[in-house]
Amino acid sequence: MAQTRMPHSLTAETLRVNPINCTGHGVCAELLPELITLDEWGYPIIDPHPVPVALERDARRAVAACPALALKLMRSG
Repeated sequence: MAQTRMPHSLTAETLRVNPINCTGHGVCAELLPELITLDEWGYPIIDPHPVPVALERDARRAVAACPALALKLMRSG
């Protein structure tokens, strides 16, 4: 079976938030405003597309900084 390749500008990972664990601190949106915005209550709205390579380091930093451990990077496929 042939494997499809991701364009060089995208990783095979997407950000996901566990809405039950999330307490709306907003740290993720401060660290990664390119991919995360906050709703009117301060909870994250995550861009569903794969994380661009240029933002991968910032995405990992946002995941590590989440005080509720609600943000994850999930590998596609």
